[in-house]
Amino acid sequence: MQLIRSHPAQLISLPQKDSVTQFKCSGDWTVDAVQNIASVIEKLVQNCQQQTFQWDVSDVGRVDSAGIIIFYHYYKLLKSRNCSVILTGVKPEHKKMFKLLRQFIPRKLAPQKKSSVNLLKPLNTLGHTCVRLAVDLFAFITFMGEIFVNLATSILHPGTVRYGAIVKNIEDAGVRAMPIIAVTSFLIGIVIAYQGAVQLQKFGANIFIVDMIGISITRELAPLITAIVVAGRTGSSYTAQLGAMKITEEIDAMRTMGFDPYRFLIVPRILALMIALPLMVFFADIVGILAGMLISDIHLNVSPVEFFHRLQSALAIKHVWIGIFKAPFFAWLIASVGCFYGLQVSSNTESIGRYTTISVVNAIFLVIACDALFSVLFTELGI
Repeated sequence: MQLIRSHPAQLISLPQKDSVTQFKCSGDWTVDAVQNIASVIEKLVQNCQQQTFQWDVSDVGRVDSAGIIIFYHYYKLLKSRNCSVILTGVKPEHKKMFKLLRQFIPRKLAPQKKSSVNLLKPLNTLGHTCVRLAVDLFAFITFMGEIFVNLATSILHPGTVRYGAIVKNIEDAGVRAMPIIAVTSFLIGIVIAYQGAVQLQKFGANIFIVDMIGISITRELAPLITAIVVAGRTGSSYTAQLGAMKITEEIDAMRTMGFDPYRFLIVPRILALMIALPLMVFFADIVGILAGMLISDIHLNVSPVEFFHRLQSALAIKHVWIGIFKAPFFAWLIASVGCFYGLQVSSNTESIGRYTTISVVNAIFLVIACDALFSVLFTELGI
């Protein structure tokens, strides 16, 4: 097999003749021979305005798409500067190659005049934002559909469920989150007791602090605060874990080996959090009430015996069940959002931080919105 040796592409500027600048090309204008020609042409035409050029290509040898694109780029550049370009020595193969590539060469639009106040820019930004939100919403709905299908498959075929992975995720998302849940719930109980004590002392209604603490913590505050803490801790963890697996191509490798990432990675995480979060909410109820009882004993002279006696009559069991009932829905939102944005991570580490932040913000927003929806629903139902 005989190899064809390429001659480097060259362009020289000849002395002006009748105010016409002359360019003469030679060599092969192919991809392996035009490495330095662009910088040469750039130096020759960088300050040219309203001039006439005679461009002789008669000595050009072989030409491929790289050479044609470079030539066409600077040809259009000179035209945009109101220069006249006269081509000489064009060979039939040059014309044939140009006609073949012309439809693929991007045509730049004429630059628009920038006004001092661009009134269309806010509308343009709004349009791009709406389109991006619509695309993300459609992708999230598709993701939720995949989860429902895999959950239904797991229910119909219990043997395919990865119980070991569920237990491991319950430990990571639930057991290891107990200390921060305990501290947060204790502080919330203290805040509610202090704020309530200041107001109730004015009316001599110290005993009603038990009603305030019991109902507010079990029905609203414990589920909401626990879900927010879990969204910041576990939701971000899900996004970072799946994002790292995507960057290292572990998820692609799983698909290549025939393993469904939804069933092996996402469903166990969602099920684990849906099991763990109600238990964490119940734990937060206990800690928050104990914190309120401590402050009531110190500042309102409500003894622990009086506190528990009042709690039995003031706190209906439905309030506890309402708080626990919300927890699986909050867990579903947190885990789904965390896993969804983990799969959106692109092939660079910077996107892990960006999507982790987005997942936490969106998860907290959806949890608060869901809690507001439940509050309106339960109020309308008289529960």
